[in-house]
Amino acid sequence: MPKHRINLALQGGGALGAITWGVLDRLLEEPGISFEGVSGASAGAMNAVALAHGWAEGGAEGARRALAAFWTAIGEASYAVQLPFTPSLPAGFAHSPATFLLGLTRFFSPQEINPFDINPLRAIVKQQFDFERLRRASPVRLFVAATHVRRGSLRVFTERELTAEHLLASACLPTLHHAVVIDGEDYWDGGYTGNPPVYPLVYDCEAADLLIVMLLPRERTGTPSSVEGIRARLTEIHFNAAFLREMRGLALARERARGGWWPFGLERRLRALRFHVIDSEDLLRELDGGKALNTSLAFLRELRDEGRARADTWLAAHRASLGRRSSADIATLFGPPAR
Repeated sequence: MPKHRINLALQGGGALGAITWGVLDRLLEEPGISFEGVSGASAGAMNAVALAHGWAEGGAEGARRALAAFWTAIGEASYAVQLPFTPSLPAGFAHSPATFLLGLTRFFSPQEINPFDINPLRAIVKQQFDFERLRRASPVRLFVAATHVRRGSLRVFTERELTAEHLLASACLPTLHHAVVIDGEDYWDGGYTGNPPVYPLVYDCEAADLLIVMLLPRERTGTPSSVEGIRARLTEIHFNAAFLREMRGLALARERARGGWWPFGLERRLRALRFHVIDSEDLLRELDGGKALNTSLAFLRELRDEGRARADTWLAAHRASLGRRSSADIATLFGPPAR
């Protein structure tokens, strides 16, 4: 079986990141596939670091164990958001602790709701991952997205500088948590400015196959009219906008590169790129936005199984494309290139 080294672009999406856990778990069973670079935001960044940490400990099987350990820890810590008064929530609130907390963020800042900046994820990240070893000798290139609050711009951290705080910054929802301070600057969730950033995999890596694992639907049918529906759709648009813009830019650049003759540099790289996509479009359209906050272990394992099944289907249909051709037309999938 031929060996293929690929790059991964992993979207964030809260608990839906467990779908990506399943996708990676299945891909790691393939002896002919290895990874050069992994880009991620929020839950995508968590999956990227778990994969790299586990691979450093024990190859592909070590990566599978690290992913399972991380998401199991998330599921077992879900009690941290349980509220004793959930059954008597005010009328109009869904009977979910996470939904109730999210509702409070409309009226109170994180400094008011959570003055001590309690974040169960911090302890999990510090316990699960050896950042010193990753900085010293990560087995894959890592590109972790965060949003620089003051400038409103994307910042990508690499494996050479990665700490727990960098990873937490990538998953810092500003309505729930205090900004994460790194070198005197505040950072929020990377999904706002790059979910995930794709350019590092194009410019800083050599592998020609680039697999995108999507956790946000590319489109919705109809226009929401309820307050919650409008809010949910706006959130999806915010977290998809930068990624869609980047993919449209790439599609346009590839179109122009095909007509070029220069055999070196960026034109050659763009012509050589092969794009692949694993998504859960049909499933995601059925799930309401609150599902991204459901971190019960049973639900996370259901999502993992869904991800494994979708990766298995993709491998059966497109494994032969690796090293040969794109299995996804990015211009068609992500809209016509902007002109």
